[in-house]
Amino acid sequence: MPAPSVGDFVQEAGGEDLALVPAAVLFPIVLRDAGKTVLLTQRTAHLRDHAGQISFPGGRVESHDLSPIHTALRETEEEIGLARECIEILGFLPEYRTGTGFRVTPVVGLVTPPFALALDPFEVAEAFEVPLDFLLDPANHQEHSLHYRGALRHYFAMPYGDYFIWGATAGMIRSLTARLGLHPL
Repeated sequence: MPAPSVGDFVQEAGGEDLALVPAAVLFPIVLRDAGKTVLLTQRTAHLRDHAGQISFPGGRVESHDLSPIHTALRETEEEIGLARECIEILGFLPEYRTGTGFRVTPVVGLVTPPFALALDPFEVAEAFEVPLDFLLDPANHQEHSLHYRGALRHYFAMPYGDYFIWGATAGMIRSLTARLGLHPL
């Protein structure tokens, strides 16, 4: 089984001096007949961390998790009910260190339909798919900025229909496009 690269990471501005909480997410690429898609979630509005944001399924590492793969698969099952038997792990993207204090290992996996989802209504408001080609196209990557914790922060966003994909999720998508040579990181 592959292992994450040591020392390979992306650092969001503002998080350089924070104590980092280990986490892992699944970057689920769905093998649809009409073309590959990426399965994303919208977090519920009441959550403490990243409320209402678009995200990959995933979360904090727990003491019984054996690896980032175990964390990503466990959290995916808990949040959206996607069975691990439908997922083939391909590897990892660079660790993503957020400005909000998380050290996230993105685990890339292929998802083979058919599958059923069962959303955890406490954590997930919605699950939806976006064409992979759309997300990989640098022409769809917008640069934005906002004031956060007393400083101007820059971030990428990939608006898709009514969805505003930004922050760490967009940053991890940018990591994949860089890894594929579609743009420099």
